[in-house]
Amino acid sequence: MGDRRGLGFYVLAGFFVLFVLFLYGPMSAIFILSFQGPSGGLTFPLNGMSLHWFGNLFEKQAVGDFGASFSRSLILGLLVMAVTVVVALLAGLAFRRHFLGATPLFYLTIASLVVPSIIVSLGIGVLYQQLGMRPSWFGSGFGAHLTWTLPFGVLIMFAVFNRFSPSYEEAGRDLGASPWQTFWHVLLPMIAPSLIGVGLFGFSLSYDEFARSLLTMGTYNTLPLEIYAMTTNVTTPVLYALGTVTTLFSFLVIAGTVGVIALIGRKRAS
Repeated sequence: MGDRRGLGFYVLAGFFVLFVLFLYGPMSAIFILSFQGPSGGLTFPLNGMSLHWFGNLFEKQAVGDFGASFSRSLILGLLVMAVTVVVALLAGLAFRRHFLGATPLFYLTIASLVVPSIIVSLGIGVLYQQLGMRPSWFGSGFGAHLTWTLPFGVLIMFAVFNRFSPSYEEAGRDLGASPWQTFWHVLLPMIAPSLIGVGLFGFSLSYDEFARSLLTMGTYNTLPLEIYAMTTNVTTPVLYALGTVTTLFSFLVIAGTVGVIALIGRKRAS
């Protein structure tokens, strides 16, 4: 006699279905509407099917600058990713041993996670003004994004090192390896997937960040700010096409990262 599922199972299953619809419904609507015909609008039903609005992305727009804002977001995301990986790794290594002031330093590191993002953005913007400096995407914006990505990166590396057995490093040293060789040939390959995850997480947080960018980017917008500015001016599906392209770009980054992690896993297993 098969297992009989109770009422709780169906309630939870229904809740899960509603959650999936809520999560992916808006994304699906944007994806579908980006294929509107040349005379299509911002709402259903579709008025023809075409790639017209994707081609329109590469044309000069009356409002908005897709290419420049995307380039800034991409460059900023890569810089934030690199710094987040390096600092998180160094912090994880440093906190493996207790030192004076470790606990206060830890809480200071993660304090920005509990402060509203808009307050962080406002504070950095005001600080730059008081110092007589102009906010810029590669200065104040870069620092603002790091206040968001670094605490997550540090917490992830803490979790990784808490589960990492020092016996592997001890074995390397017993075989005559120097501290640097132990790090490069033993420790780093074993935590490489986690570092890639930290990098991807840092890039994603920076690439999509809006609140901490609002008052710190100066006169040049990143892509989220550009999209927000265009929502009150653009009345064509070109905005949906931009959303589809950026979503596909995010999926490609994730797929590439998963592929790299799988490749590292195969090399370790062989």
